[in-house]
Amino acid sequence: MRLHRLDITAFGPFGTSQSVDFDDLSAAGLFLLHGPTGAGKTSVLDAVCYALYGSVPGARQGSGQGMTLRSDHAAVGTRTEVRLELTVAGRRLEITRQPPWERPKLRGKGTTVDKAQTWLREYDATIRAWKDLSRSHQEIGEEITQLLGMSREQFCQVVLLPQGDFARFLRADAEARGKLLGRLFDTRRFAEVEKRLAERRRATEAQVREGDATLLADAHRMQQAAGGAMELPELAPGEPGLAEAVLEAAAVARVDARELLTIAECRLTAAESAQAATGRRLADARELDRLQRRFAEARERAARLAERAEDHRAAQERMERGRKAETVAPALELRDAAEGEHRRAAAAEARARALLPQALADAGAAGLAAAARRAAEERGGLEAAGRAERRLAELVDERAGLDRQERADEEVRQEAETWLADWEATRTALQSRVDTAQEAATRAEQLAVQRDPAQRRLAAARQRDRLTDDTEAARQRALTAAEDAVEARAHWLDLKEQRLQGIAAELAANLTDGTPCAVCGATEHPAPARKSAGHVDREAEERALTAHQTAEERRAQAERHLGTVREALAAATAEAGDTPTAQLAEEAEELEGAYTRARTAASGLHAAQEELRRAEGEREQRVAAQQQAAVRSASRVATRDRLEREQAALEEELTRARGAAESVAARAAQLERRAALLTEAADTARAAADTAQRLKDADARLADAAFRAGFDTPADAAAALLDDIAHRELQRRLDTWQSEDAAVRAVLAEADTADAARRPPADLAAAQGAAADADRRLREASSARDAADRCRAELDRLSAHAAASVRRLAPLREEHTRVARLASLAAGTSADNEHRMRLESYVLAARLEQVAAAATARLLRMSSGRYTLVHSDDRSGRGRSGLGLHVVDAWTGRERDTATLSGGETFFASLALALGLADVVTDEAGGVRLDTLFIDEGFGSLDDQTLDEVLDVLDALRERDRSVGIVSHVADLRRRIHAQLEVVKGRSGSVLRQRGAG
Repeated sequence: MRLHRLDITAFGPFGTSQSVDFDDLSAAGLFLLHGPTGAGKTSVLDAVCYALYGSVPGARQGSGQGMTLRSDHAAVGTRTEVRLELTVAGRRLEITRQPPWERPKLRGKGTTVDKAQTWLREYDATIRAWKDLSRSHQEIGEEITQLLGMSREQFCQVVLLPQGDFARFLRADAEARGKLLGRLFDTRRFAEVEKRLAERRRATEAQVREGDATLLADAHRMQQAAGGAMELPELAPGEPGLAEAVLEAAAVARVDARELLTIAECRLTAAESAQAATGRRLADARELDRLQRRFAEARERAARLAERAEDHRAAQERMERGRKAETVAPALELRDAAEGEHRRAAAAEARARALLPQALADAGAAGLAAAARRAAEERGGLEAAGRAERRLAELVDERAGLDRQERADEEVRQEAETWLADWEATRTALQSRVDTAQEAATRAEQLAVQRDPAQRRLAAARQRDRLTDDTEAARQRALTAAEDAVEARAHWLDLKEQRLQGIAAELAANLTDGTPCAVCGATEHPAPARKSAGHVDREAEERALTAHQTAEERRAQAERHLGTVREALAAATAEAGDTPTAQLAEEAEELEGAYTRARTAASGLHAAQEELRRAEGEREQRVAAQQQAAVRSASRVATRDRLEREQAALEEELTRARGAAESVAARAAQLERRAALLTEAADTARAAADTAQRLKDADARLADAAFRAGFDTPADAAAALLDDIAHRELQRRLDTWQSEDAAVRAVLAEADTADAARRPPADLAAAQGAAADADRRLREASSARDAADRCRAELDRLSAHAAASVRRLAPLREEHTRVARLASLAAGTSADNEHRMRLESYVLAARLEQVAAAATARLLRMSSGRYTLVHSDDRSGRGRSGLGLHVVDAWTGRERDTATLSGGETFFASLALALGLADVVTDEAGGVRLDTLFIDEGFGSLDDQTLDEVLDVLDALRERDRSVGIVSHVADLRRRIHAQLEVVKGRSGSVLRQRGAG
């Protein structure tokens, strides 16, 4: 990377446009950037950094997104801008950046903020012109970072070697040195590796603990299955040897379970044999008892049968008479049916004749049928009269409907006339509301135009009042700061004059015999000057100078603040005028009140317009309804006349058809009931005559059947007849007696039963007790065997599950062991890591070793071959090792801490370290060539010889076509370095002067 040109406008202390031709300055290889303290030397480097990255180093960026970069000396209409032309990676680029800018408004008063702007252009050698590449902040930032290969922090450490930073780096402890190296070399990926390894270790450890917890749960279940006889290992999840201990305890438990199962099976076999023997004895006792009880029951049943023998013979005779009576049963049933039918027919005839008129009560069946036919014929003649009656009812309904329509239309006409009578007054009132709301809306728009300017004037007046007090306070602070600056300058000049008067004594203090005098060159010093009382040394003068410069900075800052406050006061006064704030507030309040009232009145405009439109629409509907009601009323007159004529004709016809009845329907109902009664009476008379003849025939057949069956009268046959229930019951009694008699005879004839009856009674209770004891012992033995088998099976299952878990966890255990070892090694906590060095520290130590080697090449020249920087991995205190930095003194041959170097030695060692670090970071960033470097301060601590050696080393950088800019206010450097860029400080801002180059 080589810088060509830098243009600065209204940036930092530079109020006007300034330019730096780096090509002219770089021609000499070394160039000096000098000027008084606070003039803006560092601001030139800030401008380079801002052009490349859009921000300045460290705390100088401030807040406000770059608005603090603007020069307080710049004119109001001048915008802050930085333009840098450079060559990087073989491409010539031009970067222009403008930070956010608060400028006066183009119209009206006050200020507005313009956003930051960025341009990137590239020079095209083929067409010899610049071409635009981008105007996006993000794209330009990514492009520059990619081309340079380093971040802003790396750039500020490598290209803009900052004052004091590398001296602190040289003396820093391992932790502070690691933070800086970490930012420069971006070793976050190695820290991420440490983090990922630690996370993986925790994850695998949790998985192993979870697997061990499951394994211990299986062990507890095995202990429960073994009845508490199993001993569990006293190990926690995750401890080594847990799996082997659980498997060993499970194997012992399985052996014990199998032994218990064998014992239980032997006991079960013995119990089964004993139970079978007692079962056989119980069966024999039960059989003997059964046979003895069977014989006794048979003897008792035979005695009961003998007692019921007479009843059995009577039942047999009753069954025989019932069988004879069954031959007469059909004739009896036929006679009973005929008698019932005749009674029902006679009753129906009596009921039907009771409903007839007295004249027809004694008529025969033929006379009744003829009267029924005459009534039916008369009923058929009334169908036309029924249709006329239904039509008359319809006419009445139609006339009633016409009356209802007439009343409804009359109500519509009256309501419309009443509403329309008030229409003009209603329309006038609604139109007045609309007009009033429209006027209020117009007034609100006019007041809204006046409202915003009034509010702005009021805000400006309040700011004017506040800034008036701030201006007076700022003026007092500026006056006080100016007086303090004058006093500090006078005090510094007095001390400087006193020091010059006693400079001989100060020079004589360093004289030794045999050493040439720095003034006259003599080696003998017979009468060296002595320091007088109150002598002013260099430190006192420098403290006074620092106090003077600090006072000057405070004075300049106070004057800038006073100018800013005055500008703000002028802008507020221009906006508000001379009108008092209270009067403006009262006017704004009155205007706001009037505006609110007008808005409130205008808010009813839409509602009033809608109400007027609804009223007009209602008027049109009512007029139309009134007209339609009149048309319908006229048409109903003709309809009513037609209906009245038709109604009169139908009423005359119905009067003739009804006779004495209330209506045709009532007359038809009378005729229908009469015909029905006559028809029913004729039918019942014929049915009664038929049933009487059938009853007479049935009596004759019944008398003949009873005689044939052997009964004297039909009544005797009826008494001997059995119904189904009595027959079944009698037959059941006969069958039961016969079955019981046969069964008793069979049992008494059995040989084994008779033999059992002759034996002693069976002792069934003793046999049952012995069998129950044997069954109980068998159940206990079987339960014990089943429990032992379940225990064995459960232990086998749990052991297999535990073994499977151990096999499944084996790869995870191996992985956890491997990951834990790697994580401990990377974190520096492993015993294998002798230096307790973290992985990130190890990488940084390698980088630091490269930096120390690169720095030593220049440090040897700067120190005339005396000092060498070496990397040390020794531990410091209780901390970790890896980032130590020592210096080897060739004069003593000893290695010592860098904190023991003197001020000048620390500077050139720090400079060598910074140059070496720049080389390593450059190589790390992809080998981007850095042709322009800046070194900020520190040369005042070197003696002449060391300064020459340091400048020789810096001048040697030109061998690789590099240019080095030294930022310093040391006067001796202005004599040694001819190419100079001077920053001149003034009350209107700093300016740049470039001379002695080319």
